[in-house]
Amino acid sequence: MSGDTRTGASRNYILAAGGTGGHLIPAYALAAELDRRGHHVALITDERGAMLPGKPDFLPAHVLPAGRFGKNPLKWLGGVRAVLNGRRMALRLMEAYEPSAVVGFGGYPALPALLAATSAGVPSIVHEQNAVLGRVNRLLAGKVQAIATTYPDVVRLKGRHFDKVHLVGNPVRAEVLALRDLDYPPFTEDGILRVLVTGGSQGASVLSHVVPDGLAMLQPALRQRLQVTQQCRAEDLDAVRARYRNHDIPAELGTYFEDMEVRLADAHLFIGRAGASTIAELTAVGRPAILVPLPIATDDHQAANTREMVKAGGARMIRQDNFTPKELAKQIQAMAQAPATLANAAHCAWNCGRPNAAKDLADLVESFGGAEMMDVIRMGAEPARSQSQTAPQGSSRESAE
Repeated sequence: MSGDTRTGASRNYILAAGGTGGHLIPAYALAAELDRRGHHVALITDERGAMLPGKPDFLPAHVLPAGRFGKNPLKWLGGVRAVLNGRRMALRLMEAYEPSAVVGFGGYPALPALLAATSAGVPSIVHEQNAVLGRVNRLLAGKVQAIATTYPDVVRLKGRHFDKVHLVGNPVRAEVLALRDLDYPPFTEDGILRVLVTGGSQGASVLSHVVPDGLAMLQPALRQRLQVTQQCRAEDLDAVRARYRNHDIPAELGTYFEDMEVRLADAHLFIGRAGASTIAELTAVGRPAILVPLPIATDDHQAANTREMVKAGGARMIRQDNFTPKELAKQIQAMAQAPATLANAAHCAWNCGRPNAAKDLADLVESFGGAEMMDVIRMGAEPARSQSQTAPQGSSRESAE
C-alpha cells in the first residue's frame, strides 16, 4: 500500500458483488484505488466470483451463500434461507472487520452483505453499472446511504431516491484506462481496417453466425482491407474459421484473449454485446462500435446501456431480430465509408467516457467514516471533467471534432 490517503487514516471497507465480470470488474477497480489510498479492503462474493480471474492479490475473498429468486415461487423458500444464512455470516465478518462502509455492486451475492450492513448500522452504498437499476439495488435503494450510477438517466430509479444519487461512471481496469490518452490508430483510405468482435457465453454464437457473412458483403474496396479478431464459443470455432476462409478474410479466432486491452488498442471498430463493462471500456478508450444487445438481458438493460453512446454518435445499435449479414454490412459501410467518419465516431465514443470513475467512487466511499459526503459528484451537479477529458494534442480525436 502506498499510504497515499485523503484522510490520513487507514480504514476498512467491504465490497460485495455478484459472480460475473460485470459486477466484479468495477469492484476490483475500486478495491485497487482504495488500496492505493492506504485502506484495507475485503470482498464478499459467491463461489463463481471467487474463481473469476483478475482479482487483486491484496484482496481477500469471502464466499457467502446467496439465494436466487427466479420465476418459480416454489424455489423462493430456499433462496430466502440462503440469504438469511449469508446475512448471519456477513454479520460475523463485520463484527471482526469493523468496516467503515459496505459497497454493493449488484447481483444476488451482494444482498446478504448489504442486509447485514443495514442490521449492523454500517453505512452502505450501491453502485449500478447499467442504465436500468438492477433487482438487488432496486430492493435496497431505500435502505442504503448512497446510490452511485454509471449513466445520468437510470430506469427504475424512483424519484424519492434521487437525493442519494451520485453520477460517477463505471470503473474499468487500469490496463484499459491507460489507453485513454493514446491516439486512435491510424486508418487511411487504403489502410487495414481492424475489427474486434467479442460476445459473452450467451451472445457469441449469433455473432459467429452473422459477422463473417456480413463482412463478406462489404464493398470489395473495404472487404479486402479487413483484419478480424473474433472471440467465439469453442463449439463455433471450426465453423467460423471455415466461413472466414471461404470468404478469403484474414481472421484470428479464439475462445479467450488474455491481452484483450492490446486488441482493443489496435481496433478501429468493435462489434459485440452491450454489457456494462464493454460500454465502459469502449468509451474509456474511444472506440466506435456496432452493438447488439442481448435480448434476454433482465429489463432489456443492454439496450438501455447503448443509448448514451448511440445518441453521442459513437455507436450504432442493432436489435438481434434485425442483426442480419445485410444489415451489419450496411452499418459498417456507413461508419467506415471514409477515415474521418470512423475517427469522428471514435471521438464521440471517447467523449462519453468517465475516466475518473474509480477515483470518484472512492471519494464517495471515503466520505463515510471520514469527511462529509461530497456534493461535487451528485447527479444534480455538472459531472467533473479532469484534464484527461481533453483529447491529446495532435491526435486524430482533435482533428475529428
